[in-house]
Amino acid sequence: MLTIIIRNEDFISESNVEITEKNDINHVKNVYRYKTGDTIRLIDGKFEYKAVIAEIGNKRILLRVTEKHEDSYSLRVELDIALGILKNDKMNMALQKLTEIGINKIIPLKTDRVVVKLSDSKEKWNTVTEEALKQCRGVKIPEIEKILTLKDIEFSAYDKVLFAYENSSENKPVFTILSGEEKRILYLIGPEGGFTEEETKYIREQGALEISLGKRIYRAETAAIVIGGILADVYK
Repeated sequence: MLTIIIRNEDFISESNVEITEKNDINHVKNVYRYKTGDTIRLIDGKFEYKAVIAEIGNKRILLRVTEKHEDSYSLRVELDIALGILKNDKMNMALQKLTEIGINKIIPLKTDRVVVKLSDSKEKWNTVTEEALKQCRGVKIPEIEKILTLKDIEFSAYDKVLFAYENSSENKPVFTILSGEEKRILYLIGPEGGFTEEETKYIREQGALEISLGKRIYRAETAAIVIGGILADVYK
């Protein structure tokens, strides 16, 4: 079933929704070939809806909402990631998979070893996460924060802060340092090349806990996805 993300302005009334986005209209008419009377899934970041197509036009589609449900797909923890900005394809892949996992907020992190040009990335990143959300049956749209540095992050806002460090001597698996009762967790992943020693020192000073993924060295995007998956399994 096709999923469409709707905004407040799409609601004509509580039970009527108007779709005017060209890509959504194209999907309804030409990709899925839906007809009047067919059902579409809608999400708005808080709720999931089922809606029946009432009218199909070239510039708008009118839907009548038949069901409204609470979000039953999100994790029971606000799981945020601060991710050192990666090159285009790698960053896009990480954002896609993190959305599928159920990450709450993605903080693009500018660190010393980030070499990517940062012109119009945020709009493209939003598109990647929204498309991934439509495909994975999620409801809550991940928030993509503006680009931050380590010193911009409010570490005290989290119950636990974790970071993966390839030169770690701690060797603590992720799940061994969680109580399962945390409400907000942040984990940090460096860019290609990792965090510098100075950055690692600063992260530790903020109370972050080192975690290990074993003896192998993971690429940044792989580490982001693996740790996210482990945390999601604890708080599913």
